[in-house]
Amino acid sequence: MAPGFASPAPVRAVLETCLYARDLDAAAHFYGDLLGLEEVSREEGRHVFFRCGAQMVLVFDPEATAKPDGTLPPHGAHGPGHVAFAAEDAQLEAWRERLEAHGVPIDDTVTWGEAGRSLYVRDPAGNSVELAPPSLWIEDAEAR
Repeated sequence: MAPGFASPAPVRAVLETCLYARDLDAAAHFYGDLLGLEEVSREEGRHVFFRCGAQMVLVFDPEATAKPDGTLPPHGAHGPGHVAFAAEDAQLEAWRERLEAHGVPIDDTVTWGEAGRSLYVRDPAGNSVELAPPSLWIEDAEAR
């Protein structure tokens, strides 16, 4: 740190995470209708935003956000991304049944020892979506 400059406080939380999908209607169906996230904003051809607890999940069309628009820096990603949503281990079978009933194939189920299990699926854009218990990231193994 350069002399004379104060150190900022560490960041505290993830405020938003972003995924990219060309078919925003399919993304809205998957995240809103199937996963139950609250849709809070949609701009046709550009984005659909969802609230997930205190965080936001932003789904952008990668072609639209790669173009400078004068308000935000261009951004985008190509290829599948990943997001993990908190879901209690005891609810994973109900999630499996719901997703399979709606034609969403299960990619995998991974057991993380005492921390619990994760269920992996793909959204319509090919992004990896994980449902995992919050215990997966508890730092103190004794707290598990």
